[in-house]
Amino acid sequence: MSRHHRSSSICGGALIARATTILALCAIVSTAIFLPVAMAVDRTKFRTCQQTSFCRRHRHGKSKRLYDYKLVGESVQLHNVKDAVANAAASAAVASEKRGLLSKFLGGYSSSETEQLEDPFVRGPPAIFTAKLMNVAPLTSTKLTAQTYGDGCDLSKMSFEEELQLSVHLHEDGVARIRIKEVMEENSSVRSTPRWTSDELVLNEDEMVAVEEVQAISTNPAIQEKFDESESNNKMPTVEVKNTVSSLIKRANVDSASNNDDNFIVLTYGSNEEQWKLMIQIQPFAVYMFRGNEEDGPPIIAAGTNGLTHFEVRRSKECSTTTTSTVNQIEDKTMNDAAADANEDVDRHGGKEVVGYWEDGLAIYADGSREERKEVAEEEDEVDKGEGREERRLEEEEFDTKDMWEEKFGDHIDSKPYGPMSVGMELAFPSSTHLFGLPEHASSTQLKTTAGMDGHHYYKEPYRLYNLDVFEYELDETMALYGHIPLVVSQSVKTGTAGAFWFNPTETFVDIEETPQAGGDMDSRTHFMSESGIVDLFLLPGSDPASLYGQYARLTGRMQLPPIFSLGYHQCRWNYRDEADVYFVHSKFEELDYPYDVLWLDIEHTDGKRYFTWDDKTFPNPIEMQNKLGATGRRMVTIIDPHIKRDNQYYIHKEATARGLYVKDKSGNKDYDGWCWPGSSSYLDFTVEKVRNWWADQFNYDKYKGSTPTLFTWNDMNEPSVFNGPEVSMQKDLLNLNNVEHREWHNLYGMLFQRSTAEGLTQRNEGANVRPFVLSRSFFAGSQRYGAIWTGDNAAEWSHLQIASPMLLGLNVAALSFVGADVGGFFGNCDAELITRWMQAAAYQPFFRGHAHHDSKRREPWMFGDETMVRLRHAAMARYALLPFWYTIFWQAGVSGMPVMRTMWMQYPDIPELYSIDDQYLIGSDLLVKPVTSAGATTSHVLFPLSDCWYDVDTMQRVELAGAPGSYVAKTVESGIDKIPVYQRGGSIIPRKLRLRRSSYLMINDPYTIYIALNNELKAEGTLYMDDETTFDHEKRDDYGVATFSSDLSSSIIIQNTVTLGNKSALQESKEERMIERIVVMGIASEPKEITLTTLSSATAIPMEFHYDEESKILVIRKPDVSALDQWTMNFTP
Repeated sequence: MSRHHRSSSICGGALIARATTILALCAIVSTAIFLPVAMAVDRTKFRTCQQTSFCRRHRHGKSKRLYDYKLVGESVQLHNVKDAVANAAASAAVASEKRGLLSKFLGGYSSSETEQLEDPFVRGPPAIFTAKLMNVAPLTSTKLTAQTYGDGCDLSKMSFEEELQLSVHLHEDGVARIRIKEVMEENSSVRSTPRWTSDELVLNEDEMVAVEEVQAISTNPAIQEKFDESESNNKMPTVEVKNTVSSLIKRANVDSASNNDDNFIVLTYGSNEEQWKLMIQIQPFAVYMFRGNEEDGPPIIAAGTNGLTHFEVRRSKECSTTTTSTVNQIEDKTMNDAAADANEDVDRHGGKEVVGYWEDGLAIYADGSREERKEVAEEEDEVDKGEGREERRLEEEEFDTKDMWEEKFGDHIDSKPYGPMSVGMELAFPSSTHLFGLPEHASSTQLKTTAGMDGHHYYKEPYRLYNLDVFEYELDETMALYGHIPLVVSQSVKTGTAGAFWFNPTETFVDIEETPQAGGDMDSRTHFMSESGIVDLFLLPGSDPASLYGQYARLTGRMQLPPIFSLGYHQCRWNYRDEADVYFVHSKFEELDYPYDVLWLDIEHTDGKRYFTWDDKTFPNPIEMQNKLGATGRRMVTIIDPHIKRDNQYYIHKEATARGLYVKDKSGNKDYDGWCWPGSSSYLDFTVEKVRNWWADQFNYDKYKGSTPTLFTWNDMNEPSVFNGPEVSMQKDLLNLNNVEHREWHNLYGMLFQRSTAEGLTQRNEGANVRPFVLSRSFFAGSQRYGAIWTGDNAAEWSHLQIASPMLLGLNVAALSFVGADVGGFFGNCDAELITRWMQAAAYQPFFRGHAHHDSKRREPWMFGDETMVRLRHAAMARYALLPFWYTIFWQAGVSGMPVMRTMWMQYPDIPELYSIDDQYLIGSDLLVKPVTSAGATTSHVLFPLSDCWYDVDTMQRVELAGAPGSYVAKTVESGIDKIPVYQRGGSIIPRKLRLRRSSYLMINDPYTIYIALNNELKAEGTLYMDDETTFDHEKRDDYGVATFSSDLSSSIIIQNTVTLGNKSALQESKEERMIERIVVMGIASEPKEITLTTLSSATAIPMEFHYDEESKILVIRKPDVSALDQWTMNFTP
């Protein structure tokens, strides 16, 4: 949902007492909504890197001379894994008792050395290796700021040591965690407590398992002596130590100034089957990851190798030793800033009474006038002269010390009471030129360069990761959008699949660069720069896509299996006006036999934008309405946003205020007051467990009046969106209930809101046994656990249809699979051709919803004429026929971590020509989809991997292809208006349900048709997953069944079914409801003489009825009368 043109949101808010004022305001707004609006983002609302002090300070290596980290050899410790696990558990118990709930949100609770090393509140495997890092640069950041901001201080009497704590955590699946934080100082007010971390809120602790054995070696005698003293370390002969270290140094192509053997430590871990090596460079500090079973080749990932690691330790602005008085000064400054802001507002509005804000943050006055935008001269962006970072002459540049303790953007001032706190690091992916990830951006799936030698890069701005409500977003941009995941995946023929998860939820910029290496190889580099937090880097070694996504699932959690209705078609509009409108739309779908599962209500269904309420004039009987739709298997969804109307008569606000559940202003004394749809609004603090629990309780049927078990939820505006806030969001210096600044948890807010909503929808039912469905616009790593995501406010334009696939693939690269783009585009109007092509494409994308702005013409399927309606219904029917396949793929994604919607390289990593392709994709491993995304197209250009053969899903004919296996071929195929090119992979078996029904609920007992596409060896295999499609019984009671189909004509087996049941009695009562009515075999060369069926319970061969078409090479077995839950075999006689 977008912000623009919502006149009813302002006029309906009842925020102005005088009726004349309301009428005047409504007249202004109503006039405005019909003015033509160009689709273009207002760039003045959103910051660039140059307008962001921490990015400006550190980009292009500008601050490089301030940081030179050396690992302190005397501090090195190798920890026994088993002892570390036990100690961490014991310390966590003590800390929990000492600090209570707050301890869950801190990275530690004491400054003693032992507790720092154990760091009991880090989730997952404890540290196996720890050491101190010292910044040995001649001029450090802290000294520079003292020189800049210190007034008359004697710098010679001050210490500017910047000491950090390094810990290395190694997982049994090869993942390596590199964690760097500040060293605590007992007498320091700014570093006496650790920085806020969010392990508990994001990481999947249950599946993060420590490696059992680690071997540590170094040719540095002092360090090796420490390792030899460790009982847990397996000793290695000295010669072998030297050979191992020397070999890895050579493979890493380390700079000659650093390649002394004594300058390295090597940690080898894993098992006999698979090992990994982590080489740590002592000075300058860097880390290299190798796959241990490989004897040559470059590292798969290298971190910190170009000197761009930085950690701005917290420091006092004053030169004096930081004491409690510094804290008082910070608090005084905060209060003074608040008073200054208030005075500024008085001057800004000329004494006029402010009654609201437009979506652009400009004020609406009580006299009906509005604030005019001030013309502000734009700051001139830094000229990119094309210098490579290594060639930039830093000694001729002044260090950037602007905006370190206070930063202004537009009319908003960030008080930054703790000063500069940025962290950053460069990652290199040797021998790789294809990086993916960092969603969400309206750009290609492959990341394009933002920096480079000689100015050869695609984008000027780095990729920005800061969740924002961006109205009318532009395409082919690195601007931040609604959600972000700081995961980068590299795909290379030489180094395979590898990834890096930069675990930091603060505002982040990422530069992408390609650099030439010796031997003609190119390396891809990323430079992460985050505003705050710590350096918390997870290296994922792969080595192939399946391995990497298994590692990432164990790290951030698995996608939950959604209820099957949510995989059907969703019909939405801002807004269906009233119950009569809902009944009309529903009845029209029924009349036309057009399948749909969910009908949605936008914000206007509420009582004055008060969530959990209904407008009793337009929706007087919500339960009856839901029950009527539910009788035909349909569900409904209502929107619930995180902003809460500040109305003392509104029960949600009244209770949240009384319980103290809201985010606070920067003083920590008052509830934050921002502006959104309801007008003056407050925002719940979802970082705190008690708030999440309270929010979940609001979905109980006795609280959410008018809700039923068939009502589900849409979470919008949860970036969070604040109309009068900086960049349409919250001020960064606001505080949560634990006095942690908003800047630390900004990117988590949307995910935690969706999580709380999903928990509420689950617990509202007896036994908490019905799966929830929640759609969210904002997200972070781990959001895959809580529901679906959509790409926000797109437009009814061909360009937005074209970008939909790359954007959705980018989300899937980050393991966020349940995603979709609104069919037809949110803004503007579709013609018949565009809506047809969009519906065809979206039918083969994970989340399938049509949506439109209220100024758009109605675009339900029948609004484009009968001919188009038939085409749209055909696309929807293709989706519904494949629901058993979709459901199975979603189950497999939850089990394996592999995405549902896959880039070509995920399935064909050995064909580099397919790496950058993002206008075609795979559903699971078995369906190749090429959406038609240009007007007037009658043909399409499809790239077919020749590792497999392919069958057209409409004709079931094998595509004629020629070429060498392991390569690909480009082929032009027909794609007139009735056709979307979709192909089944040879060697696969796909289940469908072919009976036309109007909802997934009505299909549950329908029989299956099994489609077998034989490969070149005349073999195929496939899976069908079955459960009740609604509850958690598949998890709680293991009540599920998996049918594994296989075909091998070389052994005279047409098809064989092997069944795995979660428990012995799983689904036994529904055996007769899981029947197979037809089997279709594609690519069979000749007609069998006979086909017979044998079952596990009977050895008697039963003849089967079948038909064979010589011309098409298709065999159809009719009415085999077998269940997918029984084991059986069909043999043939040639």
